[in-house]
Amino acid sequence: MTEAGRYRPPWPRVGIRPVVDGRRHGVRESLEERTLAMAAATARLISSNLRYPDGTPVECRVPGHCIGGVAEATAVDEWLADERAAVSISVTPCWCYGAETMDMDPVRPKAVWGFNGTERPGAVYLAAVLAAHNQKGLPAFGVYGRDVQDANDGSIPTDVADKLLRFARAGLAVALLRGRTYLSLGGVSMGIAGSIVDHGFFESYLGMRVQCVDMTELIRRMEQGIYDHEEYGRALAWVRTHCVEGADPNPPEIQRGRAQKDADWQTCVRMTLIARDLMRGNPKLADAGFAEEAAGHDALAAGFQGQRQWTDFLPNGDVTEALLNSSFDWNGVRAPIVFATENDSLNAATMLLGNLLTHTAQVFADVRTFWSPQAMNRVTGRMLPPGHRGELGVIHLTNSGAAALDATGEMRRNGRPAMKPHWEIDDEDVAAALAATRWHPALLGYFRGGGFSSRFVSRGGMPLTMSRISLVAGVGPVLQLAEGWSVDLPAEIHDVLDRRTDPTWPTHWFVPRLTGEGAFADVYSVMANWAANHCAISYGHIGADLVVLAALLRIPVHMHNLPPEQLWRPSMWTTLGTADPEGADFRACALLGPLYR
Repeated sequence: MTEAGRYRPPWPRVGIRPVVDGRRHGVRESLEERTLAMAAATARLISSNLRYPDGTPVECRVPGHCIGGVAEATAVDEWLADERAAVSISVTPCWCYGAETMDMDPVRPKAVWGFNGTERPGAVYLAAVLAAHNQKGLPAFGVYGRDVQDANDGSIPTDVADKLLRFARAGLAVALLRGRTYLSLGGVSMGIAGSIVDHGFFESYLGMRVQCVDMTELIRRMEQGIYDHEEYGRALAWVRTHCVEGADPNPPEIQRGRAQKDADWQTCVRMTLIARDLMRGNPKLADAGFAEEAAGHDALAAGFQGQRQWTDFLPNGDVTEALLNSSFDWNGVRAPIVFATENDSLNAATMLLGNLLTHTAQVFADVRTFWSPQAMNRVTGRMLPPGHRGELGVIHLTNSGAAALDATGEMRRNGRPAMKPHWEIDDEDVAAALAATRWHPALLGYFRGGGFSSRFVSRGGMPLTMSRISLVAGVGPVLQLAEGWSVDLPAEIHDVLDRRTDPTWPTHWFVPRLTGEGAFADVYSVMANWAANHCAISYGHIGADLVVLAALLRIPVHMHNLPPEQLWRPSMWTTLGTADPEGADFRACALLGPLYR
């Protein structure tokens, strides 16, 4: 078993395919060195800028010779498969024989960079080989630099570099998903459609399997002591020291006593250990005689039904969900573990995409309330000042205290609030996030079994992307996204608005970037057009990356606020219409079907 919460090596690699004009007697010979140099430069670019989930640089593989025809294409592709190259980028500075040199693997994400130079027609090859990909139903991304370069220019222009990195980032996400598991702990929570786990979606679109475990398995393991007792002692001591309780919001006559609250904390810690072990496994369980339980379910993400069968009886899952989703726990800093509230598997899948692209913790939230300036003024007697990012309205994102503590915004980058990949997080970051969080006893009206909910307010000024995968009958999965920012509200406004929901839950005040059209005509329209009650929140504006990843997975994007120049999809999409990119996206995904059909 790998360390809990980490993806597992050996990691998939990026294969760089140097493609050359196969004609001998001076043609190929004059191009071979230049082509291999182009491939090597691409590999350096990727390895210098992208990392695996454990923080190590992404590895690329470049063959020792070029591909000039079918025999070499076959040999290189077999070699790349042996080298675990799950993503391919073909590069060339010249004309080549398209259908003879292309990557024919039906599921491997693929892109082609055709050098934009007039001495040799690399861009002509790019157009020819993309046409071949489209004709054969093997979509590929085309990388074509805006400006003409000289033949001896070995640099990679910024626009080309951006696309190569964006493609490699998304392609590796596809590879990291394949063959892994979504673990469904329990069933459907309160009739929420996202927790009706669709095995076909995970299998056909993500290449994952689904494993289902009843929530009684957590009770069995707690009662029979099937967890690491030494770690439990350390975890409980850490929680008692660092998870500061907040005020009890329940009426005094029904509040739980100190002994019961202490017992609830013990249960919450056991739940966290057991949920992690169910996902990842734990070799220490084998030492205790539980070899089957030690194996885990190889789960990349999981969801916990909780409500209501569990939470009417036992402490809620908020502590477990918040700590697993965070980038740290009693063992120190680690990669976050994607764990969905209410077993909303579609939100878990969306969180997983964001995590694979950014390697940061993801936030699970309700898309709770749109506050217009007029409504805000009516209940608080105040309005946000002119120039405030939220002056046209804000969206209150919140959920029972299950959000990753990274979302406090207390971790800083260049002095500004941020959420960072775990390899950038230090002890000061962890201490700041914990200090900004209070753990309130759960409202017993919601959670009759007790428990604790984390409470904090996300710092304003963070660039965020909220997104969501939904399933539509007759269509399949669709993705929506909204780039925007967290904002700070003046205390006299925040306090009034926050108390109108559950005052023991985390709050993220979100303002989307508006376009003035359609679903982004105003802030209200974003809320009104959101397709479900939940969303996943990623740090950073990652919409362009999500669009590329969605195209690779054949999931159309039905709502976004990206400028047209940031939309990039495989060449096939443009053959289905350029005036209506959103419609072409739906047509292409329907035509091709799921990636793993």
